[in-house]
Amino acid sequence: MLGLAACGSATGDSKSDTAEGKPLNSSVPTWCGSKKITLALADGFGGNAWRQVTRAEAQDEVSKCPSVTSYLYADGQGNTQKAISDIQGFTAKGVDAMVVFPDAGKAMLPALRSAYKAGVVTVPYRVSPGGEAGKDYDYFVDTDFKEAGVLWANWLVKALPNGGNVVNLGGPPANSQSQDEYTGMMSVLKDHPNIKFVGQTPYNVTNWDPAETQKVVTALLAKYPKIDAITTDYGNALASSFSAFQQAGRKIPPIATEDANLLGCEFQKAKSAGSGWGLFTVSSQNWMSRLAVDVAVAKATGGVIPTNMTAPQEAFEDSLTGQPNQVKCDPSLPGDAFLSSKLTPTQQQAALKG
Repeated sequence: MLGLAACGSATGDSKSDTAEGKPLNSSVPTWCGSKKITLALADGFGGNAWRQVTRAEAQDEVSKCPSVTSYLYADGQGNTQKAISDIQGFTAKGVDAMVVFPDAGKAMLPALRSAYKAGVVTVPYRVSPGGEAGKDYDYFVDTDFKEAGVLWANWLVKALPNGGNVVNLGGPPANSQSQDEYTGMMSVLKDHPNIKFVGQTPYNVTNWDPAETQKVVTALLAKYPKIDAITTDYGNALASSFSAFQQAGRKIPPIATEDANLLGCEFQKAKSAGSGWGLFTVSSQNWMSRLAVDVAVAKATGGVIPTNMTAPQEAFEDSLTGQPNQVKCDPSLPGDAFLSSKLTPTQQQAALKG
C-alpha cells in the first residue's frame, strides 16, 4: 500500500438525497463537503499504462477537495486474494471512504460488503461486483460496456461490407466489461451473419497485459489464415503486438477498440507508408475514476452527490468518417498515453513514469 498526502447508473439508499449535500465553500467542487476524511483507492490491478493514467486521474480529482486530508492507494497486482486483503486492510485502518476497482468481479463482494457494514463509504466502479447498492456498498459507478460493443459492431458493418472473420480480445477471465462488450456486439451482428467471431468467445483472454496479448495474437495468426478485423478493449496492448503481424507476413486488419496514443501513431505511420488499416475507437474512459471519487467523497464529506453515476460510452476516432475526430497521434507524449484523458500532457507523462 502507498500513502499519499492530499495536496453510471446506480442507485443508493434513500439517505443519499443529493439535496442534503452542501459544498465546503464556493471555491471547491459541489461534491466536496466540509467533513474531513481519509480516502482510499483499492485497485484490483495497477500494472499497465491504462491503470497508471486512471490512478493519476483519481489523484488529480482528490486534490480538488481539501476535506480529503489523506489519500491511500493499494495495487492488488491482479491477485484476487491480495485485492481482498487490501480492502480488508483499509477497513481495519479506519478509512472513511473507499473507491474500488473490483477486477475479480463477484469474488470481491464479501469484502466490499464487510467494508460497507463497517461504516466505510464504499464505491466500486467500472467492473460489476454483483450485489446491490445501498445493501452491499453505497453506490456503483458504472458504464454501459454493451454500448461500446454496439458502437464497435456498427463500425464493423461499415468496415466489412462483404463480411469476414473477427477476433475479439478481452481482459481477465469472467470480467464483466469484456463480456458486456461482446453482448453488445452480438446484438448488432446477429443481423449480419456474414461477420463472425473466430477464436475463443466471448473473448480471447489477454489479462489486459501487452506481453500476454502478443502471445495470444501470435497464436491466433498461426491458427487462422483469415482474420479480417480485430476488436479489443485495450488498444495499447494490441498496438504493442503489431510485430506479430510483421513476423507472420500478415497485414494489420481493421481494428475497433479504445483510444491509445501508440495505436493512433502506428495508424498514421502505416497510412503514410501506404499500408493503412481502418481504425475506430471509443474513449478509454481513464477519467471515469474521477466520477467514482466525486461520489465517494461527496457521500463521506457531506457534499452534493452526483445524480448521474453512469460514465457515457463515446466514439472518439473514426478513420472512415473522421467523426467525431480523425485518428490522433501526439508524438510529444509516450505511446502508452491516452488522448481522451483529462490530464494535462505533463500530468500524463508523470503518471506513466510511475
